[in-house]
Amino acid sequence: MRTTQQMSITLPPEMAQMVKTKVASGEYATESEVIRDGLRALAARDKALERWLVEEVVPTLKDFDAHPENLADPEDVRGRLKARVSALTAKSSRSA
Repeated sequence: MRTTQQMSITLPPEMAQMVKTKVASGEYATESEVIRDGLRALAARDKALERWLVEEVVPTLKDFDAHPENLADPEDVRGRLKARVSALTAKSSRSA
């Protein structure tokens, strides 16, 4: 029984050239290895995003729902951001 499945894919010229360049450089032995590695990276990114959503975003939203009094006032946030940007801008112009 085969452990792989043959597929035919179509890529834009820039991506096809990237695949060919990776193989030509010796970084990968075949075009299939390049695509497999790219798909593994995509799967890892998807898993990291899912973990972030489950471990950080959902608990934060639940906390906001349970304690709306802890939410920051938008005007206060804007004011703090403006002050921070001004401080960074002043520091940057002093060191230039």
